[in-house]
Amino acid sequence: MLNQAAVVTLNHLLVQSGWALPRLVRFSGKTVHVHVAPFTLSCTLQHDGSLQAASATDSADATCTFSPALLPRLALHDESALEQLVTTGDAALITEIVYLIRNLRWDAAEDLSRLVGDVAAERTVQFAQARHDDMRAAALNTAQALSEYWTEERPLLATPRQITAFTKDVQTLQGDVMQLQQRIAHLIRRDIQ
Repeated sequence: MLNQAAVVTLNHLLVQSGWALPRLVRFSGKTVHVHVAPFTLSCTLQHDGSLQAASATDSADATCTFSPALLPRLALHDESALEQLVTTGDAALITEIVYLIRNLRWDAAEDLSRLVGDVAAERTVQFAQARHDDMRAAALNTAQALSEYWTEERPLLATPRQITAFTKDVQTLQGDVMQLQQRIAHLIRRDIQ
């Protein structure tokens, strides 16, 4: 049931975009499995580029696996989250899936306009976007302030300079230990002779 709902939602986004369906036509008949623990979305591409729910037991031409923690980052189009996708199978199909993840956007105003009209929908979406931008800026400012506090005022986190100095000290200590081991081995050999 969840698989079918996800396919309906994705088909809505594909149709709404106008450009996405034609890109998927060449993959007609191919099956994709997307694993997001504990769920698996399975779908087969149709001749018109739309998706049809498939069984998780069907063989996959391409698979994408990622942790549920990546979903919000992917929804916000965080490019670094794409690097954490684990993919196997048809390279061209995977490339197209990644392209869709990067570029497919929901036009909330269009859907909302059917309920409340164009002007109200546009204003509602603008208001929501402004609140989203405010929250994102506040979260970034808070993270930066906490980072500065924990590295400068109440050192809980190490700065890159401190990590570099620590690494250098460890390497020096390793060299000193190796020299000491060599001296001890030399003294032992000398005493034995």
